[in-house]
Amino acid sequence: MSYKAISAEEAVKVIKTGDRVHLSSVAVTPHKLIKAMVERGRNKEFYDVKIQHIHIEDKVDFADPEFEGVFVSEQFFVGGNLRKQTQAGYADYIPVFLSETQKLIREGVLKVNVAMIMCSVPDKHGFVSLGTSVDATRAAVECADIVIAAVNPNVPRAWGDAIFHMSEIDYFVEDNSPLYTHDMGELTDMDIAIGKNVAELIEDGACLQMGIGGIPNAVLAQLGNHKDLGVHTEMFADGILPLVEAGVVNGKRKQIDPGKMVASFLMGSQKLYDFIDDNPMVAMMDVRHTNSVNVIRQNDKVTAINSALAIDITGQVCADSIGTTHYSGVGGQIDFIRGAGYSKGGLPIIAMPSVTAKGLSKIAPTLLQGSGVVTTRANMHWFVTEHGAVNLYGKTMQERAKLIISVAHPDHQEMLDKAAFDRFGSHFRYVNPNI
Repeated sequence: MSYKAISAEEAVKVIKTGDRVHLSSVAVTPHKLIKAMVERGRNKEFYDVKIQHIHIEDKVDFADPEFEGVFVSEQFFVGGNLRKQTQAGYADYIPVFLSETQKLIREGVLKVNVAMIMCSVPDKHGFVSLGTSVDATRAAVECADIVIAAVNPNVPRAWGDAIFHMSEIDYFVEDNSPLYTHDMGELTDMDIAIGKNVAELIEDGACLQMGIGGIPNAVLAQLGNHKDLGVHTEMFADGILPLVEAGVVNGKRKQIDPGKMVASFLMGSQKLYDFIDDNPMVAMMDVRHTNSVNVIRQNDKVTAINSALAIDITGQVCADSIGTTHYSGVGGQIDFIRGAGYSKGGLPIIAMPSVTAKGLSKIAPTLLQGSGVVTTRANMHWFVTEHGAVNLYGKTMQERAKLIISVAHPDHQEMLDKAAFDRFGSHFRYVNPNI
């Protein structure tokens, strides 16, 4: 179905001082619209324009020092492209569970004036797709006063909540730019060791949640002999594709959305984007569905695999900052840790290397001052490093300290053991966490 397109420069003229602008995210970050908006800001045509987004990719300028007072960055998650600006205070972060990002928009806590999105070309019935990222953008499309769409033939026609009618769009801009892609990279020995320890916990028929990076890919690489795995996750990447092609991932045993791979956003190669194009096996859904604890828990054997920056000997997990230095965000970690915890046969897992690249222990007596606790010790179940896997659920403070230290790097175990002895007293020497 046809539409009338205008230039990006003309479309962004609707933005005015004080507006909040929502951006679609990850691979479908609407850079053509962003650049036109930034140029208006550079010309001081407006002030105090709030830029709202989850995780956007590639270089953007609106959080640079020159735009102080012109743009105000409101991120739901901090990516590498805006990390330095956030740490310097030129960009900011809203702590929120990923499941509730859409709630902030739908309930008007964060009123969206303009939604700038990227979508597929309308089909013969006039429907477009948000493609690789639905997340909270579906809510922004529903609630914004004005919707500007960069219509891009490279955006796959994904099913699920990604689909909506072009009548919801106010202004169309043509964009033929390729989607942002992400290379899986080579697995390290550390990734493989952690992946093997996690994979040993996963049963046939499990429903997987995983992110992107070496550890999730290493886990997936170990699952070739499993049967009837399902996917209900906030995101997946290329590592899942061989399991789909082999029939290992088929979703047969899922209680919710059986037979479908459910996600809210994707990031990976062009092969991944081609895979979801017009594929009824994949349902790209709003985060109020993918990340709802009440939805997640309805699948059996939900296996949630998340990572962290640090953990203390009582099981407090820091995943969004290094001390007071902000690094990423809460994301969907707690949504899935809690959902998996309520799932019949579920496995909530935090998996991470025991040491940093410089050999420093990521397991600490106490978290650095100012660290954000994302997963509390009350939420913890399985903790996995390259040295093993331990279950902290139902364990006392002293028992879990023993277990966590047992999977720390051997070079740091004596230091951690002494810290636990100093904290808990002489009885700590007699604690047997395996009883």
